[in-house]
Amino acid sequence: MRLREKKYFDERATQEMNDHLKPKTRTLQETLAYACRILAMTGQEAGLAGQITARSDNPRRYWTLRFGVGFDEATPDDFIEVDADLKTIGGGMANPATRFHLWVYDARARTNAIIHTHSPYVSALVAARQPLVIAHMDMTPLHNDCAFLADWPGVPIADQEGMVISEALGDKRTILLAHHGQLTTGAYIEEAAYLAVYLERAARMQVRARAFGPIAPVPDDLAAQAHDYLLKPSIVKGTFDYWCRQADRM
Repeated sequence: MRLREKKYFDERATQEMNDHLKPKTRTLQETLAYACRILAMTGQEAGLAGQITARSDNPRRYWTLRFGVGFDEATPDDFIEVDADLKTIGGGMANPATRFHLWVYDARARTNAIIHTHSPYVSALVAARQPLVIAHMDMTPLHNDCAFLADWPGVPIADQEGMVISEALGDKRTILLAHHGQLTTGAYIEEAAYLAVYLERAARMQVRARAFGPIAPVPDDLAAQAHDYLLKPSIVKGTFDYWCRQADRM
């Protein structure tokens, strides 16, 4: 049998995924609502503490879940457009803590969606002030892509917190916030949601693995390859569509 290099299978799989995994078309508000339901389905609901936003086509505005609505009950009609002063366009109230999202959007032109949750295992990890260690293949979408903020700046409802968090995030897509929770960003909503789910899974693995001794990181070069492969848009959007079907069955 002829032996082929991994590059051949990578390129072939990428083309076939582009051909066969056709993402479902949804409005921005429909995608946000599904992302909320996926977060709730994966145990990331924390009362009204969680936040989700998506950059608006209008400058310095974003779409977010109306304050007072939980992730599990979000519908497309529950999303409101908010300006830089947290004034809503068309009524409703925004979560005051979404103000720091503006700092992230201003610092990162590529970012079009942000999710912040206090998910259970991430919360355990950051309560212990522990950064993420990439020790399993399912953690690799976060390889060299997860920052760590060691000092809690307080409830993020003002500009100072936005400055601190956006600076700590740097060029990474995700960040663990000590004594707080997680933040994930994406070029599109599905990417931010995908990373939020995988970051919570990664934290769960790390917390559980500690029972067996020190965490053993995977080799850097292999982790980098897996990172790029598992963040292909076809995989991200195909996975998101699968989770949407799961949410519809619940």
